[in-house]
Amino acid sequence: MPFTLHTGSLGKKKALHLLRRTCFSYTKADVDTFAGYTASQAVDALFQNKSEPSAPIDPSTGLTWVDTIPASGDTKDGDLQGYFKAWWLRQMLPKIDDPDRLSNSAREKVVFWMHTFFTAIQEKIASSRALYYQNVLLRKFAFDGAQPAAINFKVLTKKISLDNGMVALLDGQLNVKGSPNENYARELFELYSIGKGLPGYTPAATTLGDYIYFTEQDVQAAARVLSGYDLDDKLLTIDPDTSLPRVKVKAGTGGTVSAHDPDDKIFSDRLGNKVISANAALLVTGKPSEASMLDELDQLINLIYEQPETGKHVCRRLYRYYVYHAINPNIDNDLIADLVTTFTGSGFKIEPVIRKIVTSTQFYDSMDADVKNDNFGGIIKSPVELAMNTLGMFEANGPDVQTDLLNNYNYFLKLIEYFGDMGMNFFNPSDVAGFEAYYQYPIFNRAWINSMNLSQRYNFIRKTTNTASVDNVVTIDVYAFVKKHFDTEATAGIEPLLKAVLPYFLPMSEVGGEITTERYEYFKQRFSQLGAVDPLGANNFWVQRWPGADGYEPYRIDITGMLTDLFNSLLQSPEYQLA
Repeated sequence: MPFTLHTGSLGKKKALHLLRRTCFSYTKADVDTFAGYTASQAVDALFQNKSEPSAPIDPSTGLTWVDTIPASGDTKDGDLQGYFKAWWLRQMLPKIDDPDRLSNSAREKVVFWMHTFFTAIQEKIASSRALYYQNVLLRKFAFDGAQPAAINFKVLTKKISLDNGMVALLDGQLNVKGSPNENYARELFELYSIGKGLPGYTPAATTLGDYIYFTEQDVQAAARVLSGYDLDDKLLTIDPDTSLPRVKVKAGTGGTVSAHDPDDKIFSDRLGNKVISANAALLVTGKPSEASMLDELDQLINLIYEQPETGKHVCRRLYRYYVYHAINPNIDNDLIADLVTTFTGSGFKIEPVIRKIVTSTQFYDSMDADVKNDNFGGIIKSPVELAMNTLGMFEANGPDVQTDLLNNYNYFLKLIEYFGDMGMNFFNPSDVAGFEAYYQYPIFNRAWINSMNLSQRYNFIRKTTNTASVDNVVTIDVYAFVKKHFDTEATAGIEPLLKAVLPYFLPMSEVGGEITTERYEYFKQRFSQLGAVDPLGANNFWVQRWPGADGYEPYRIDITGMLTDLFNSLLQSPEYQLA
């Protein structure tokens, strides 16, 4: 059965579901607005090529450094790498008054998916400029639907193969004729294109070096295609298609290339016994040239994208990112096959695939009242999603980029520390496959949760909602949030707040409600702990004190304590920890 289009207005539950899955940050007002949209209208509002972010600035100079080699005495590159990462987090959490805020946040969600697909490891790449330009390359290809035909995922696979960061990560500069380095070729097949089939359902190989969909012979042949490139630390080699820096070639004399393997590259029967040869018209005095090397790379990428498993691998990764990790043969033969048809039919663009997913009835199945449709469960939020969702919802932006840049960087660098506590060493996964949550069968997103990481997720919530601590760099003012959005509703107790944070889980007394009486009473009890010291009871305390809280600072302190207890219990709940 293929994907079917969801029709009718989303309503608040489904609007929040869409925004949680497609954006890093969103507000209560966004949920309210999107509730009146159809799924197609909502995605049209999100998937727009809006403003490109300005390059990061070095706070010590007030200038960007990415387009020039730092001089002696300038900020050390290790610090600049941190500033770059903080800069990217700012793109995930745009300012509340940014008119392009929501579409930019949705775009960064796609860029992050690309980042989980084409892995980057900061400690190995060790260059702030290479990290930055790889990030820009991904962003250029993120919202590809309305862009020219040449902006697609197949072309991105070629461009990432020439990216300084990727080549540094997998030692491509060491790959020369006579001594091929197979690192990138192996990961290009296994991780970045063809893959190794549907986990748990791939037939076992009977021959050493046979990976079912490609072989060791193919890795060796591809490595020879990719021989002869070198890192360009000065970033002087500019790709004519993207206008971004790329690797250079190890030049010989008279326009030749000295380190590229000139002989034919013969692939296995898994890849149709294809032979990649140099185009004689592009050779210089019969020797390889930069043009002939790039042509061989074109041939290799074409061969890879002719394989049915390449489209399947890409679409499975998108499905797991936006829907759920569990894919069985039935889903693979129906839903994934439908996505592959869209992927190939669009000229290998990913935006049409994402649109098909998030406008489908299948995407919203778990939101329907009929529990028989609850097929996909919830995705455990990654640390970066948990933090950005939380800060975005409470409209916490941190120091201003224009007026307080260094403290803005420190704000996001503190978040990166929290990510590490929660099990995500941001930009430094332990393996070239990336973070386990995005590829490791069968646990996938459950990799984010163990006894240590779970306690640190709770600790993150406790720290950020504790405005009384002067040591907290990242804080949420729960009182200001409620005062701004719920001032006229607040005397009703927790119900308006519960609906705003967990609209999936309304009390069972309401139509579509899913919270049991016991669960509802738990949240009420958490809210009333501090207020219960009032002899007339918590609700009386709240109703009598809230309207004048601004004029009675002792009551504001008590009310803030009540709200902090409530939001801690809500944000630490499984209902919120799931996307």
